[in-house]
Amino acid sequence: MSSAAEQEAVAGKQAAEDGRPAVVVNGSRRAAPPPAVPAWPGTPVPLGARFRTGPDQVPGTNFALWAGGAEAVELCLFDERGSGGGERRVRLTELTHEIWHGFVPDVGPGQRYGFRVHGRWDPWTGARWNPAKLLLDPYARAVDGDFSLPPEVYGHVRDWPEQHVADTVRDDRDSAPYVPKGVVVHDDDDWSDDRRPKTPWADSVIYELHVRGFTKLHPGIPEELRGTYAGLAHPAAVEHLVKLGVTAVELLPVHQFAHEDHLLKRGLRNYWGYNSIGYFAPHAAYAASGTRGEQVGEFKRMVRALHAAGIEVILDVVYNHTAEAGELGPTLSLKGVDNRGYYRLQPDARRYADYTGCGNTLHVVQPHVLRLITDSLRYWVTEMGVDGFRFDLAAALARSMHDVDMLSPFLAVIAQDPVLRRVKLIAEPWDVGSGGYQVGAFPPLWTEWNDRYRNAVRDFWRHALPDVREMGYRLSGSSDLYAWGGRRPYASVNFVTAHDGFTLRDLVSYERKHNEANGEGNRDGTDDNRSWNCGTEGETDDEAVRALRRRQLRNLLTTLLLSTGVPMLVAGDELGRTQGGSNNAYCQDNEISWVDWSLLDDPQWRPLFELTSRLIALRHRHPVLRRRAFFSGRAHSADGLRDLAWFTARGTEMTERDWYAPAATLGMYLSGRDIPGRDERGAPIVDDSFLALLHAGERPAAFVLPAAPWAERYEVVVDTSGEEQAEAPGGTHPAGAEITVPARSVLLLRVVG
Repeated sequence: MSSAAEQEAVAGKQAAEDGRPAVVVNGSRRAAPPPAVPAWPGTPVPLGARFRTGPDQVPGTNFALWAGGAEAVELCLFDERGSGGGERRVRLTELTHEIWHGFVPDVGPGQRYGFRVHGRWDPWTGARWNPAKLLLDPYARAVDGDFSLPPEVYGHVRDWPEQHVADTVRDDRDSAPYVPKGVVVHDDDDWSDDRRPKTPWADSVIYELHVRGFTKLHPGIPEELRGTYAGLAHPAAVEHLVKLGVTAVELLPVHQFAHEDHLLKRGLRNYWGYNSIGYFAPHAAYAASGTRGEQVGEFKRMVRALHAAGIEVILDVVYNHTAEAGELGPTLSLKGVDNRGYYRLQPDARRYADYTGCGNTLHVVQPHVLRLITDSLRYWVTEMGVDGFRFDLAAALARSMHDVDMLSPFLAVIAQDPVLRRVKLIAEPWDVGSGGYQVGAFPPLWTEWNDRYRNAVRDFWRHALPDVREMGYRLSGSSDLYAWGGRRPYASVNFVTAHDGFTLRDLVSYERKHNEANGEGNRDGTDDNRSWNCGTEGETDDEAVRALRRRQLRNLLTTLLLSTGVPMLVAGDELGRTQGGSNNAYCQDNEISWVDWSLLDDPQWRPLFELTSRLIALRHRHPVLRRRAFFSGRAHSADGLRDLAWFTARGTEMTERDWYAPAATLGMYLSGRDIPGRDERGAPIVDDSFLALLHAGERPAAFVLPAAPWAERYEVVVDTSGEEQAEAPGGTHPAGAEITVPARSVLLLRVVG
């Protein structure tokens, strides 16, 4: 802890910068209290800061903060003077149902503000109130300033000599000069000119991207817009998405987030953004237009531009924990508002229950925490225009007191909410706590990231599956996981790669992680990559290895886009983007993570983009590839054709023994005659039928094409053994003919006649 003399010097310097005199309190020199500003009573709803017209048509802003157990709340207003920002304090004297509120006349949009909350300092019971710490409004809709983590922003004395009790010693230094402020935002947008795409789940193709990483190096985007919401809204960025054919972008976290202390000490920053601190505010660093509320309008214009192109916007959201970490973490917002009310605590209330691996877990069974989350979700839908959410570590949100509970308050509230039950909801169906793996368990309203799909496809193409049973389930929609309670095949979000892990190119180029740039001794990141480097670790000049890797990329992408369920691609995988073997680039805000757009003009990689676009277009044209109901496997007509059939290389239907036998080849027949449901006019849905041949062996294989009644002839539509993909790369073959399937390849054949 700093000496008394040092603290007095800091206080005197701060007072001088703020234009306030220094006074002596209990023998110590301190800054004089900021000038007080009167407040009218205002209203307890809505929470946060809302600019409006008050009594007698006087303009101003209503402030409301839930702070259960607090003894007093001060609203702090900041102008532009000094490091402290010319602080003025407003005592909120009105208290309604634990909500402190007041209306401040003549405070309008652009005003910076924060809160100081008074109460007991008793960490042994979980009470951590400290009015010396300026707190970000949990409902702030814009944030100005960046988070750094000097000792002053910690509620406890971070450098206390006895670290095992450091969190119990209160730090009385003022944090205001060192923390960002909330910004009052004007509501001036009714979205009447916006047209949401409302793409049905079964027709969706998701593209996971990072706002900054996707646009930072794009040559068609003006330099001043790269890395921003405006950059993603630029025609050059939108054009790529349209050409690719995706229907939705899933944005890595855009809620205001902070950087962790251990990263800042190493000169790094949190790049992915899974460290939220403001659930209503678009991350200010991604705004080109400014951070005094301008980021809100810029985000809305981005959403409009994507909607106009027929592309939905899904947000990756982190409501399971915050950037305040555990008992040794900073005091930035919720910890100082009401630590016991917002966070799950252990029986030893000094400690936090941690189901996230990030130091804390939000206490979602508390009504006010549920309200915070659902208010945030509704805000992003109704006022920011987004179309859905992917919930990071969603199992942590579904915990009741301790165990994951699919009847939990969070899931129940979402299910009955008239706004939220209508948007796309994607669960990452696990957390790091006991019993946290819940793939297939979420209720029918939800879709899920299906990591069993990822694992099976990776293992098949590196020829590591003991048999093809798992592959059969994953290709056909994972009915073993989702065919219950009215769930549909699109409950499975199929992916081979995600932001977390290898890129697709690295998946076929590395067998070991290479995370040295993170500064953690390569200990971070998973060791279970299920990857195959094609015989050489890392980049190589061996053209045979490079050609094989490109073929494997074509196989993986083709498998993904032919599978029943909702495919998810990762930005840059269609271009062959590499992270140099990093499988945990969460702190790499540089060329390691940014999309390399020069690949689009590289003759080696351009064909991969063209194949991906063609496969997505094929999927859009053929409803048999995006079914809304699970296959029955039964015959629906007199000729004995089933809606789904599996074939061995001999051209015979697979038996029970075949499913359990080691195999590198699998044939999947999809009938277009037996698609459940009707079109918008009530007519039956009829499509072409297809035969997909997947061969992971290192040598070519003979395959006998199924004879009548399955087909008369087959036309080759896709052949991944070739670099370039023509519309009919292999011509036609009569049913019953034996053809050669090239080593490590996919053939997609359309039934003719």
